[in-house]
Amino acid sequence: MDFSFSPEQEDLRREARSFLEATPSPSMEQLAELGWVGILRSDDFSFLDAAVIFEELGRALYDGPYVLNEIAAQPGDDVWSIEIDGFVPHLEQVTRVLTTDMQSAGASGETLATVDETLGLGRLSPNGTEAAEGNWDDVRRRLLAALALEAVGIGSKVTGMALEYAGRREQFGRKIGSYQAISHPLVDAYVAVELARSLAYWAAWCVAVSDEQADLAVAAAKSQATEAAVLACETSIQAHGGIGFTWEHPLHRYYKRALWLEGALGYGREHRAGIAKTLIGQA
Repeated sequence: MDFSFSPEQEDLRREARSFLEATPSPSMEQLAELGWVGILRSDDFSFLDAAVIFEELGRALYDGPYVLNEIAAQPGDDVWSIEIDGFVPHLEQVTRVLTTDMQSAGASGETLATVDETLGLGRLSPNGTEAAEGNWDDVRRRLLAALALEAVGIGSKVTGMALEYAGRREQFGRKIGSYQAISHPLVDAYVAVELARSLAYWAAWCVAVSDEQADLAVAAAKSQATEAAVLACETSIQAHGGIGFTWEHPLHRYYKRALWLEGALGYGREHRAGIAKTLIGQA
């Protein structure tokens, strides 16, 4: 069986990476021009196609509502976010919010000061709601898979940044990557991210085909991928030394996003407890 992405999906990955490198903070209008908006509501695409974009958006540290808009998957021209753990990412950039009880709410409320200023987290004000399409279990599966894919993108990007820096920075006449104190943690981070990638792709496939193991897959992917992203960020910051701790360097923004992803919809320990319960029940 061939587990690789199709040539068309790899073309989409190259297109997405090239575009996001040139335009790291695209507007929803620009993404719509590329045909990405509404991809999960189209019969021509699957969740695996969207997965390629979600991962690349993580690499670019995209700061808009595109991912949550796609996961909400509601008809119409509104731009959507999703209430996660009582907070709404990108509240100021959207027009509607999908709540955990599958209600559609207007995007009004207060914006809060948080660790990741690129998310624009807010809290909804009490206002009128109406029933939304679908059910929360399906939304939650797609959301966990999407968060895992974003985390893989972050982990891959910051690991690559650390490897590039360690390969050119010299101390005491040697590249710092030749020192075990640098190279061994980077290998650990790389292995963790690659394991997360496998789990995230498995989760994306399970969601795409409605596989019976989808709940298990998305929990495993979310747990591993977000923790791997945090590890990769911490390792990369350490490898960069003093420059890695400065506000001028982008690593702190990747680290903040990874921390938010790790906590959203439950920490890894919570998902692993659910996985263990499922496996023990099956046994």
